[in-house]
Amino acid sequence: MPVARLRGVVEEKGDGWLIVGVGGVGVLALVPAPAVDALAEGAAASLYTYLHVREDALTLYGFLTRDDLRIFEQLIGVSGVGPRAALGLLSALDCAQLTTAIAAGHADVLRRVPGIGQKTAERIVLDLRDKVEPPLDGGAPPPAAKAPEVDTELVAALTGLGYSQAEAADAASRVPEGDGLDLEERIRAALSFFARA
Repeated sequence: MPVARLRGVVEEKGDGWLIVGVGGVGVLALVPAPAVDALAEGAAASLYTYLHVREDALTLYGFLTRDDLRIFEQLIGVSGVGPRAALGLLSALDCAQLTTAIAAGHADVLRRVPGIGQKTAERIVLDLRDKVEPPLDGGAPPPAAKAPEVDTELVAALTGLGYSQAEAADAASRVPEGDGLDLEERIRAALSFFARA
């Protein structure tokens, strides 16, 4: 019988596992490290679950979000990636980091996770690159999309005045666009930002 959700109270927890009390029964679920950190003993828990069936064992895996469960199922669908390895990936990287790394083809990010070798990391990227869906608010894609809009002329002028590249880019991003300001006016506007800061 498939188990899709698990709701109850956390009775015990340890490194990579929770025991959730449900109707007088303590159910053991293996979970990513962030789930252990997020749920205190005595707290209510609601987990999306995956029941892994083998000849000699039934193992329940639990996840805080549907996205975590989805990427877990995609990972174990890759040849050579078992539930333990998939859980290790979700313990080391959150869902947004993991899916972004896979979609961008960054096998080196996956390889840093204990138990994930170069070949396995490359296979994950090859198999899932076109299947994963990085969250829209994952953080990495939006800055990349905005990069071409940076006022490079203003940044160059500010770095020439002694500001760091990061400080100059930050100030340039705060100068209103589309106001028809010439370079000198844009520099004055950026300097006023530094004065306020």
